[in-house]
Amino acid sequence: MLNTTSTQAAPNLDPGVRDFIRITGEAYVTHGAGLEKNAVNARLVAEKVRAPWVAGGPVMFSTIEQSVPTPHGPVRIRIYNPDSTAGKPAMIYVHGGGWVMFSLDTHDRIMREYAARAGICVIGVDYALSPEARFPVALEQVVAVVRHVHEHAASLDINPDRLALGGDSAGANLSLSAAISLRDAGAGNRLRALVFNYGAFGINMSADDVRKYGGPDYMLTAEEMAYFWTQYLASAADRSNPLAVPLLADLHDLPPAFLCVPQCDVLTTQSLLLDGRLRSAGVETRALVYEGATHSFLEAVSISAIAEKAFSDTSSWLREHL
Repeated sequence: MLNTTSTQAAPNLDPGVRDFIRITGEAYVTHGAGLEKNAVNARLVAEKVRAPWVAGGPVMFSTIEQSVPTPHGPVRIRIYNPDSTAGKPAMIYVHGGGWVMFSLDTHDRIMREYAARAGICVIGVDYALSPEARFPVALEQVVAVVRHVHEHAASLDINPDRLALGGDSAGANLSLSAAISLRDAGAGNRLRALVFNYGAFGINMSADDVRKYGGPDYMLTAEEMAYFWTQYLASAADRSNPLAVPLLADLHDLPPAFLCVPQCDVLTTQSLLLDGRLRSAGVETRALVYEGATHSFLEAVSISAIAEKAFSDTSSWLREHL
């Protein structure tokens, strides 16, 4: 996610992912980022580092922005429409960045790729970042956006009965917790599908994952992930709150879920645990492990065959379920 400490990458990675880690690592050195920097500065650097990876990709029929009211102030959304077809399905997408950084701009290509490949509208959410806005602010903003999109589907020219919710890393956490919140409020039927890309679902990381993939050669380090949790949670009590840490939640009666799981990620086991717990709760899931992939590997789609395959797999699944 950050890769602020290494300009190398492990030899067991997909060649495109390996280059992605090397190039982003070199860019962080150039721009001078690190966890010792304040959050505002780290965000500015991250935007510069990620900008080249947004270039290219599908061209949208239209891209518009709107403001959505939430309990914590208005939130900007960006709506990607790949073609002129009316009343198409939509996926609300929540970007990653450890709840601390990244934006609609860093994830612009990811959202365009899904829109074009699945033939759906994709709606990005510009939620408030931590530590200025800690749990549950971003979560409640995402829930409000889902409700708004469902209620205003006609004006958005999308089908309210064919909505998905998804995200990557911290965005996958927020997506799962939002689906749980909607279910508990009696509004779970507003969603038809969930997409989780290398999600952060629990505070405790697998010791094996940390040993194998928690160092600086694999994009997201164990140290960085621990730091992100300290920035997101508002109190010690939040560590046991299932809406903050959804691996602790009751997972019954959720929509079908697709889990995109990189093999070489400090969070890999969390996705596999979530898959098992969803299945045990009676939820339809499909979890695919991508060999040689790391955290954030979807951003490398311009140069990585494994990222290309992951987008194709997820988009095919979305077409089936929407």
